[in-house]
Amino acid sequence: MLELYNTLTRERSALLPHRKGRFSIYTCGPTVYRDAHIGNLRSYLMADWIRRTLQTLGNEVTHIKNITDVGHMRQEVLEQGEDKVIAAAIAEGKTPAQIAEFYTQRFLADEAAINILPADEFPKATDHVEEMVEIIESLLQSSLAYEVGGNIYFDVNAFPTYGNLSGNIHESQLQEAVRVEADPLKKDPRDFTLWKKAEPGRSLKWPSPWGEGFPGWHIECSAMSIKYLGRHIDVHTGGVDNIFPHHEGEIAQSEGYTGSPVVSHWVHGQHLLADGVKMAKSAGNAFIISDLVERGIDPLAFRYLCMTARYRTRINFTFTSLKASETALNKLRRHYVLFNNASVTNQDNEKIEEWNKRLLEKVCEDLDMPGLLDGVWRLVESSDIEDSGKAEVIRRVDNVMGLGLNLTSNMYDLPESIINKSKERASLRATSDYEASDRIRSEIEAKGYLVEDTADNSVIRIKNRSEIREEKWKTISSSAEVSSNIAEGSLFPITVGVVVTGFPEDTKRCISSVIKWTDPDDTEILVVDNGSSDSTGEVLEEMSTVHKNLKVIHSDHTIGDGAAKNVLLKVARGKIFILLDPSVEIKGNFVDRIGELLDSPKVGIAGLAGLRTKDLLHFHDGEGESGDMDAMQGYCFALRRRDIEKVGLMRESFRYYRNLDLDFSFQFKEKGFEIIADHNLPMELHEHRGWTALSEGERDELSKKNYGRFLKKWRNRTDLLVSTT
Repeated sequence: MLELYNTLTRERSALLPHRKGRFSIYTCGPTVYRDAHIGNLRSYLMADWIRRTLQTLGNEVTHIKNITDVGHMRQEVLEQGEDKVIAAAIAEGKTPAQIAEFYTQRFLADEAAINILPADEFPKATDHVEEMVEIIESLLQSSLAYEVGGNIYFDVNAFPTYGNLSGNIHESQLQEAVRVEADPLKKDPRDFTLWKKAEPGRSLKWPSPWGEGFPGWHIECSAMSIKYLGRHIDVHTGGVDNIFPHHEGEIAQSEGYTGSPVVSHWVHGQHLLADGVKMAKSAGNAFIISDLVERGIDPLAFRYLCMTARYRTRINFTFTSLKASETALNKLRRHYVLFNNASVTNQDNEKIEEWNKRLLEKVCEDLDMPGLLDGVWRLVESSDIEDSGKAEVIRRVDNVMGLGLNLTSNMYDLPESIINKSKERASLRATSDYEASDRIRSEIEAKGYLVEDTADNSVIRIKNRSEIREEKWKTISSSAEVSSNIAEGSLFPITVGVVVTGFPEDTKRCISSVIKWTDPDDTEILVVDNGSSDSTGEVLEEMSTVHKNLKVIHSDHTIGDGAAKNVLLKVARGKIFILLDPSVEIKGNFVDRIGELLDSPKVGIAGLAGLRTKDLLHFHDGEGESGDMDAMQGYCFALRRRDIEKVGLMRESFRYYRNLDLDFSFQFKEKGFEIIADHNLPMELHEHRGWTALSEGERDELSKKNYGRFLKKWRNRTDLLVSTT
């Protein structure tokens, strides 16, 4: 019997169907205005494993997954691009329906790529507005909703248990369950929209008893779940970010409509993080399945990766961990093929059933997929069951895992030409002619095969995808993969560090100017190629072959500005560390002056352009000024490397450069250091691509996020400001 944690009851309990042997599952599906990122897909994998487990236990399962193919915003918000369906349609000259259908098909293809069983139905929101209107009418009749000028709102105060799912049970804790700014038409700010009156010029609208309009955010799931699964639903799944306000609103609507509880078990999966923060398009870390495919990585490696952690715990995704999962998956495939090819000598059915029971019990303990994986590997290494029996157990348990192991082609099935080459090589090895043997080995491997020699024989197999994949250069996936030299002694007087994210011309100009104005014997130059997808990496590699004091560190994706700069800080071995922005071009001897500024132990940071503030809310550019500053802009950020031990590294939650320099400056201020700017440093500032390459909306969003992080930590530290000292 499968036991799962119920978000509503806050305890683990057995799943019990309303109809014996038949389970109903409803999953909140995608909003099809762009590709679902792999963080979204993690919650769909959770639902898939629940379904597979129930089916393996002998139950029938009906699974519904909705498609949200229309936004629920007012027209002026649509026109600002907040509703991505409409924004995408406008940008591409297509209708919202065409855009939604395109991304629906992409979503279905992505699910198939990671072997998620297709739902029995994928109902679309736009096809069920009539059912939504019916529920809203019922809620109005029950006085659980009210109308104001053609707008219908759910009355939270009329539903006493509102907040029980999320734990937001006190009025002071409840947030307004809307996606836009406060609506003055509401009785209570917590009331949420069921139906919104269509404003003039709106194209997406439907008729209703209250005039033309469009549905609210939550009502679609109530309408579709009840229509397809009835008034008793066994399991409702989603991500943790669905809990409030979406599922909270759904409970109120559905139970208000039916008069009784509808969902028995609420199951929510935790976030998939990337670089330690939640995946989001604005953060530049929202990877999609095609990103994996473009890198030559098997999408099923992502499924395996998600099995390595419990669904209620966060996973920090990196391409390094994904590649490790791919390696493990390929190893498991090879074991399965060998077991499956093994001859049957003494089939022990009792032992097979014992292993099946043991592994399935792990899954039934709150979907313990890591425990299941551990059990499978124990089976692989076990000596108490023969290989053919292992193949049978793995085949059965893979009905739950969904790794498609039974579809694995036999990588040991070799053509006659390779077999003959192998025999020829074996003869050469037997006569100790290793030079000729190695030539044949190279010939075999060049044809896509891998030769594995042991003391007794050689095994040849077809290379898997990861073994064929060619890496242009060694890469990192996070700053954690880099060993720290911070506590080590200095090997150079100066380290100059630069983080680049593309734009090879800017990169070459900046690095060339540093080379021109520094002594190669005294200066270490470090560059982090932060996931660039243009020719920047090649430019840097070419420069490093000429200039031996230039070291390049490539990341396999954009790891975020804070993390990339921490890589530089950790790797550096210079007494003085100078961080430059790639928009900077050096025009003269800048090293000596920076050394003079940092000669005073009171000075923690020296640089070109400082900032001043009186209230931490408005920072004024100190351009043209020199002297004491409250913060240093990241164009040039110089410090003594030994001070990092006292101050600490940068906060890696700052994925975007803007305001990271403020935050790091205040880390120094907090430790009693001064910040000094010298605007006469010989540097020319060129176009800042990290700023100009973004749209205005992206700039605002990223800047506000980072400024919010800064203020959260430092808003009460006006005592650190120059104006107060």
